[in-house]
Amino acid sequence: MRFRSTNSSEPLISFRDAVLTSLPPDGGLYVPDKAMDIRHLFLYMNEQTTFPDLVAAVTPSLLDGDLNPLSASRIAESAFNFEPELIQLDDNYSILNLYNGPTGLCIDFGIAFFAAVLEELQKKSAPSLVLAASRGDSGVSIAHAFNGRKDIKAVLLYPSGHIRGLDPASFVPNGGNIIPIQIQGTFDDCQSLINGAINDREFAARYNIVSANTINPGRLLPQTFYFLYGFIKLKKRLSGDLTFSVPCGNFGNLIAGLYAWKFGMPVNSFVAAMNSNNPLGDFIRGKPFTPQPLIHTKTPTLDVSVPSNLSRLASFYNEAPAVMRNMVYPASVDDELTLRTIEQVWKKYRMHIDTHTAVAFAAAEQTAAREDWNGHNHTVILATAHYAHEAQLLRTITGEIIPEMFKPLQKKTDPIAIISPDIDAFEGVIAHCF
Repeated sequence: MRFRSTNSSEPLISFRDAVLTSLPPDGGLYVPDKAMDIRHLFLYMNEQTTFPDLVAAVTPSLLDGDLNPLSASRIAESAFNFEPELIQLDDNYSILNLYNGPTGLCIDFGIAFFAAVLEELQKKSAPSLVLAASRGDSGVSIAHAFNGRKDIKAVLLYPSGHIRGLDPASFVPNGGNIIPIQIQGTFDDCQSLINGAINDREFAARYNIVSANTINPGRLLPQTFYFLYGFIKLKKRLSGDLTFSVPCGNFGNLIAGLYAWKFGMPVNSFVAAMNSNNPLGDFIRGKPFTPQPLIHTKTPTLDVSVPSNLSRLASFYNEAPAVMRNMVYPASVDDELTLRTIEQVWKKYRMHIDTHTAVAFAAAEQTAAREDWNGHNHTVILATAHYAHEAQLLRTITGEIIPEMFKPLQKKTDPIAIISPDIDAFEGVIAHCF
């Protein structure tokens, strides 16, 4: 598979080069140049197929020339001692749990694969400095994935506020390879600083900078694997058309699902489940994109005004606008309906779900009620975070005591530096860590 920028059809570059450069110089994002049909691989897999087996099998075909079967097996073994879990609720709905990783977030899958891939690619290049904008528990997931990886240092940029859950023993001053830095600004300031560092080609080359956020195709591509995994586990029980309902903030998971479709996964539609911000509802319906003021909700990961994967989604629409408008169904869910859905799912299925999963569940039910909806669809809802992250909220709603299994992630951690969102201040910290 070769990659190109969303802004241009040329030049085409390898997966390895796309991962190590992170962003094209023209300001776009890297996307696969052509769809690859890998149905001959996963259509013959069954319910006994493990997630690492799936990853090891499809990766060499997708990334032929960059990763051979042996290296793909090493990556799968190194990255995954956990896998998704598909639970069929009834004839209409299933849940795909993506919270079985070390931090109970779906990010664990993409970042674990990316860290293992980068370590494999490092065998033929200089050591890398990985940059990631972090908030909430995402920084813990990134730190966990990169901790101890050979010839890699990982910088976590946090906005103003508390840094939580990191192990100081893993920090560079203490002999580790993690560098947590707090930026005097917002999460957007962190992302802008990363983009500026990558686009400053001299600076990026000096430190071999690589982004670990989903702007990097090495983070995004592995998210297709859990869509394929969900299909494999469900296919023998599937009697109608297949739909995935996906919580959408920066739209990485939706793009990954669309990649899986292009790779040959038999899926009929996707529900783009958004909270009240509804950043791309009008765009998906074929209208121009217009950013709106940010609304703060009870699903903060979905609180996005300008999704970072907007240009990737636009690239899909430019290729086949009629197909995309009939395949992706936008739905917006407010906080009241989100909380009510948590209660309804508990009463009906005796299953706890977090707020982000509730958005996807409510959006799926909204879409199923549409007049133009096919009544024979089976919808797989992506559960992107473990409900124990919201133990107190769920206890209030359901009356059930939820194990606070992620409580250590709430422990405050001090950064090694607090700086302004300035490239010179940033380099001052980085240079001190080398």
